Amino acid sequence: MASTRVLASRLASSMASKAARPAARAAPFQVASKRTITGFTARPQVSLKANASRMFQNANAKRAYSSEMAQALVEASRNIGMGNAAIGLTGAGIGIGLVFAALLNAVARNPALRGQLFSYAILGFAFVEAIGLFDLMIALMAKFT
Repeated sequence: MASTRVLASRLASSMASKAARPAARAAPFQVASKRTITGFTARPQVSLKANASRMFQNANAKRAYSSEMAQALVEASRNIGMGNAAIGLTGAGIGIGLVFAALLNAVARNPALRGQLFSYAILGFAFVEAIGLFDLMIALMAKFT
């Protein structure tokens, strides 16, 4: 029973170390000429200077696809943001339709007030259109900035 637990923990630790390894391996370290034997395995002695220089080179090196992938993700995010912001334009369209529907209804009820109601309708149209233009401006800013 205890041996099963030990085996399971060793298996889990070996699987975790394999999963944590990077897909692109770094260049092998420069190995000193002497090897020391500790326990049953021979481990190379790595010079710290070579190790530091390799780490610095690997930190500065970029993967070939990283900039292209990042650019594609940014472009997709911009398009999604523009689409989400442009949804408000439907509200502006509905608002304009309601303003003129109310104008037609009011003129049908009282044709004598046609001029005054039309000026109110144009004022309402301007307010609704301004909100739509603000929304369009936000959508274009999301796309092009």
